[in-house]
Amino acid sequence: MSRTFFLAALAALGGVAQTTSAAFAPRMFGQAGRLMPYRLFVPDTRATGPLPLVVWLHGASGVGTDNRRQISEGGNELGSRLWVRPDIQAKFPAFVVAPQLPPGQQWGAAFSERLTPYGQLVIELVDALAREFPIDRNRVYLVGQSLGGIGVWDLISKRPDVFAAAVPLCAMGNPTRIATAVGNDVKVWAFHGARDLGMPVANVRDIVAALKAAGGDVRYTEFPDMAHDVWTRAFALPDLPAWLFAQRRDKDECVDTCSN
Repeated sequence: MSRTFFLAALAALGGVAQTTSAAFAPRMFGQAGRLMPYRLFVPDTRATGPLPLVVWLHGASGVGTDNRRQISEGGNELGSRLWVRPDIQAKFPAFVVAPQLPPGQQWGAAFSERLTPYGQLVIELVDALAREFPIDRNRVYLVGQSLGGIGVWDLISKRPDVFAAAVPLCAMGNPTRIATAVGNDVKVWAFHGARDLGMPVANVRDIVAALKAAGGDVRYTEFPDMAHDVWTRAFALPDLPAWLFAQRRDKDECVDTCSN
């Protein structure tokens, strides 16, 4: 079987294309004495008007300082590279950014009143990229799994003004804070495995119930036969990209800056 035929077969099956890390330019972001490596995919900006931004928060296997693991290790290649597949970009051109968390740090802290230092850096990185590139501030999307999924729940609960939609996978959060802060401002599609022992499914069920009670726009997909690695199925769902890129904020409060 030729390599070309093999890649075409993968795409036809809905699998994530074997996009190399070369599609993502390595960059570094610094603020307040902290440095955060990140990878950036820049789409064909000849499209009319500003384009969406997908922010990918990696899981624990992506932690490091090599500016590589967040898009290539432990399933992180699925969540980061799905959005840069040629067929996805042809329909939904978008910027994709994948920051990397250094050892000993966290994307989110569910029971803290403040963002973590690197959660704050993510918000500031979004601001910086929006000043540099034609990014639509009404279409900024946050996606993350496990450790990164905790960050997704935390960031949308503390900065719901920044994001139009969020996709947290196999992650826990603070149901009361999320429901109170997010409401209907951020559209959510959450994924979890019923057999996940590390991130008990009861927590995400509580989050979803609290969001619905608060009038939130939330979808929830629970895989009854899966444990933690739900990303292997979630990122293969053909309607996920279309759902994500259809979401947009109705307000303009975040057009100028989201860092104040």
